[in-house]
Amino acid sequence: MSDGAGKAYDRDYFDRWYRNPKFRVAGRRVVARRAALAVAAAEVLLERPVGSVLDVGCGEGAFRAALEALRPRARYLGVDPSAYAVARYGRTRNLRRLAFADLDELPARSGFDVVVCADVLHYLEDDEVEAGLPALAALTAGVAYMPLFAAGDRFWGDREGWRDRPPSWYLDRFLGVGLVPVGLHLYAGAALSGTLASLEAVGTHPRG
Repeated sequence: MSDGAGKAYDRDYFDRWYRNPKFRVAGRRVVARRAALAVAAAEVLLERPVGSVLDVGCGEGAFRAALEALRPRARYLGVDPSAYAVARYGRTRNLRRLAFADLDELPARSGFDVVVCADVLHYLEDDEVEAGLPALAALTAGVAYMPLFAAGDRFWGDREGWRDRPPSWYLDRFLGVGLVPVGLHLYAGAALSGTLASLEAVGTHPRG
């Protein structure tokens, strides 16, 4: 298994983009805010505390600490293609080496209350995204949190291997697997989509 996108997601990569103040794209405060957003949205829709989180493309598992601060009893599983990240943190942070396209190797069972896939999809080939999305949707018992950048967006960060796709490319595929946008990069899973009020779902209802 390669690290994905033809890049080496090794210690140098994580040092540059997550620890070096000159290049850092997501410090602890950013991750904490993202975790708070995803957990709050899931709990509003599920009407109960979040008990499980799947972190797809988790890197070194930074989301885990933010989750523990909010919900210490919640179960966390991180998956990532990085051999370095899993070798270094796999046992202590519950990380497993797995590529996005191979998500169907995870048993769906009852799924996860929150599925995080942050800043991942815009680095994957079309066929990788399309191979993994059905499994991601099946694993989403509550909400999926999938921040990414599309064509026309201005952003700072790693542009190597970034795919310049229009927003509609992603939205069409998310809707195609039953993920309904509810705003701020959050998507309700199929089990919740029927419970949404008209204005909770973003851009999926005809104007009237």
